[in-house]
Amino acid sequence: MTASIEEIKQQVARYGYVNEAVAGTVDLVAEITRLKKEKNAVLLAHYYVDGAIQDLADFIGDSLGLSQQAASTDADLILFCGVHFMGETAKILSPQKKVVIPDLNAGCSLADSAPADRFAAFKAQYPDHIVISYINCSAEIKALTDIVCTSSNALHIVNSLPPDQKIIFAPDANLGRYVAKKTGRDMVLWDGACIVHIDISREKLEKLMRENPDALLIAHPECKEDILMKADFVSSTTGLLRFVKESPRQKFIVATEAGILHKMKESVPEKKLIPAPGNDNNTCACSECPYMKMNTLEKVYNALLYEQPEIVVPEATRIKAYASVARMLELSKEIK
Repeated sequence: MTASIEEIKQQVARYGYVNEAVAGTVDLVAEITRLKKEKNAVLLAHYYVDGAIQDLADFIGDSLGLSQQAASTDADLILFCGVHFMGETAKILSPQKKVVIPDLNAGCSLADSAPADRFAAFKAQYPDHIVISYINCSAEIKALTDIVCTSSNALHIVNSLPPDQKIIFAPDANLGRYVAKKTGRDMVLWDGACIVHIDISREKLEKLMRENPDALLIAHPECKEDILMKADFVSSTTGLLRFVKESPRQKFIVATEAGILHKMKESVPEKKLIPAPGNDNNTCACSECPYMKMNTLEKVYNALLYEQPEIVVPEATRIKAYASVARMLELSKEIK
């Protein structure tokens, strides 16, 4: 028997997702497709979620790009398959649309590394600094930020500011160090990190490189500095995808979350793609985000069916967060 909305809300409060058993006879792919049409919903899938979800998505990409694409549609409902802060970003850009995610517990180690109260106190120590925050942060941190950036436009955003402008960069220290090195700016860094990217094993990676001397190492700038120094190419997930498509080389070691390989393999089926190895506890011998893997077809189905769990951003927070995103978009107009 189908649960009532009140029962569903209680489940979300208890579990973080709709804990409603899906009968084995349900064709999840067919039902998700039907519900999308019935509810005028748009399904967004980040590159890092399971390939089966990516295959059903209306849009696949990075968090900001997905939120922008959803905002440009006439959809009434946005289902964001990713992590919590991504759903918040979609709500910030589309306040009139209902935004749900498959699991409220699908957080982000990087976003969680910057609690709003601690960051506000940190920011207060540097009153003459402007705050640039990587988009992988909570709505509260975006509201405390002057300019949001992405991994693809961070260099441009920093370079667009006067040379004497003092900067706090948050929350990813690895990305901040990379940007500081590339721009020559002396920035104050918040000490946050993504568990997936810092978990890449340098020793295993070096062994993999020795075994594949004809492979290019491509890496996301959230990786540790010693990994980035070895990389032949550093860019955002979208940039890495574009690089393997355009490069004449045939073999790549990919140092980012392994979910990106699904789209890469679709784009370049003839090329060899090798995921960078994680630590010994990672049974797949690659770097996987446990939060991204909390997105499942069953949860996607339930989220569409019940329109829960819903992402809610207080309007005062949303307005301030939107201002920091809008500033980034204005500064990014010059990027070709």
